[in-house]
Amino acid sequence: MIVNLQTTVSFLLVLGLTACSPIQELDEGPINLFNGTDLAGWQNFGGGKFFVEDGTIVGESAPGLPNSFLATEKMYPDFELEVEFKIHPLLNSGIQIRSNTYAEETTTIRWGGRFKTDGSRDVRERVWGKGRFWGYQVEIDPTDRNWTGTLYEEGARGFLHNPNEATAPEGTFKPYEWNHFRIVAKGDRMQTWLNGVAIADVQDDLTSTGYIALQLHGIGNNKEKIGKKVSWKNIKLTKL
Repeated sequence: MIVNLQTTVSFLLVLGLTACSPIQELDEGPINLFNGTDLAGWQNFGGGKFFVEDGTIVGESAPGLPNSFLATEKMYPDFELEVEFKIHPLLNSGIQIRSNTYAEETTTIRWGGRFKTDGSRDVRERVWGKGRFWGYQVEIDPTDRNWTGTLYEEGARGFLHNPNEATAPEGTFKPYEWNHFRIVAKGDRMQTWLNGVAIADVQDDLTSTGYIALQLHGIGNNKEKIGKKVSWKNIKLTKL
C-alpha cells in the first residue's frame, strides 16, 4: 500500500536544505559509486570512522561521536540504486537518499516513534543545528523488530510509514551475511526491496534530490559497541 504524505508537512519549517553544488548529470547506464580502492568521490559528515578494507567500505563505531554519514560528493534526483551491506547485530545503520544538510538552524516537526491504535502518532517540534545531515533513509536494523528496508527521515520527521506493517518475512534479512538492497526513487515515489522482497512503497514530495550516503550510527558511550563494523560494497546507480 502506498503511503501519501504530500499533505502532511505543509507546516514544516525548513529554512534551507543546503548550500551545495547543483545536480550532477549522470552517464547513461549503471555507474559504480565506489571504486573498490579508496574513498574518492565521498565526503564525511559527522566525523565517523570510514575506511576501505578488502574492497569494501567499512564504518567502525567509536564512542562519543554523533550519527555520521559518508556521502557522495554529487547529488542525485531520480535513480535506481543497488548496494550490498553487512552489519554487526549490535549496530544500526541505513542508506541515505536525496539527503542534504541544513544551511541554518532549523525547526521541523518530529513524529513519535510509537503508533497508536488509530494509526496516529504524537507530534512535536525539534530544533536541528546548522550543518546537520538529514533526509530520507532506508533503514538497516538487525534487531528482532525486523525494520530493515523501511523508510525513515533522518534529522527530521522520523518514520514515514508504519515500519511494523512493512516487515519482510522471517529469514529475509541475513545476520552476519551480505544482504542486498534495491532502492528506486522516481518523482515523489520511493520503493525498496531487501534481498528481492518488496518492503517500502512511499510517496513524499519534500525532497527531490540530494546526496546518497552510508550511515554509521552513533553509539554514545556504550562500550559493548565500540569497534563493531558495518560494511558496504557493489554500490551501483542507474539514472531514471
